[in-house]
Amino acid sequence: MPEYPDIELYLSALRPRLSGRKLLEIQRKDPFVLRTVEPPLQALVGRKVRELRRLGKRIVIVFDPDYFLIIHLMIAGRFRWSEGKAPGNCLMCWRFESGWLGLSEAGSKRRAKVHLVQGETAVAEHDPGGLELFEASPEQFFQALSARRHTLKRALTDPTMFSGIGNAYSDEILLRAHLSPVRMTTQLSREESDRLLQTVLDLLSEWRDALQKEWGEKFPTKVTAFHANMGAHGKYLEPCPQCGNPIQRIRYAENETNYCAMCQTGGKLLADRSLSRLLKQDWPRTLEEMEEQRQRPS
Repeated sequence: MPEYPDIELYLSALRPRLSGRKLLEIQRKDPFVLRTVEPPLQALVGRKVRELRRLGKRIVIVFDPDYFLIIHLMIAGRFRWSEGKAPGNCLMCWRFESGWLGLSEAGSKRRAKVHLVQGETAVAEHDPGGLELFEASPEQFFQALSARRHTLKRALTDPTMFSGIGNAYSDEILLRAHLSPVRMTTQLSREESDRLLQTVLDLLSEWRDALQKEWGEKFPTKVTAFHANMGAHGKYLEPCPQCGNPIQRIRYAENETNYCAMCQTGGKLLADRSLSRLLKQDWPRTLEEMEEQRQRPS
């Protein structure tokens, strides 16, 4: 699932291509990708794009005068761009004055979704409510972190707690911060919380800038939350970049956590029955459940 650096990469590529451009045509090739019926999708035809913004892990294309196309890529959704003909194998395509934007999705499951709403109030209903980390003070971060008793892995990836972080970058953040993924949020000291926030900001900024530098003015064609030069995520049994010990892995349902036992858990492997019970109690069974669940008990 694309996370903050990946969404920002898309926005950096889409803004110069779509801003101020008129939408000329829409091709809807999958009947289920659009999840709203009012206003009608064709109401966008002939309107100009006013701005593009991020809403959690969603991309919002704002049309004049007050229409908002909200696109959630979920796990396997990706954008495709063509200045010639419409991209093939897309769930939906939009033809602008500057070219075609297509929404595709790998696999047979159709999780990506599009909503068209009118007015800022309607947009706010799609906001999971997580704290925007680049706008948060250390005090706000500490309060949000300690307000609910969850594992750090769960907290960082919960869109109702923090905005834009998912499975991949949470592994990288916790590795660099030297914090266990199953440490409970209520156990963190203020110093540890401040260190975690700074790690979040540094790491997300570094990846955002690196990805944008890598693609430059080209439209990104391989957007993924996994990158070969990550330190922990997807690196099971490969050497930790900080200490050289093998990266370990925890699996529960569709969730996976990669961590370094030496750097994060004092050398202890997180692989016993108590851990399985903890994960069952604290983690949703699927990524969709985590992404869609809006109300959670504290």
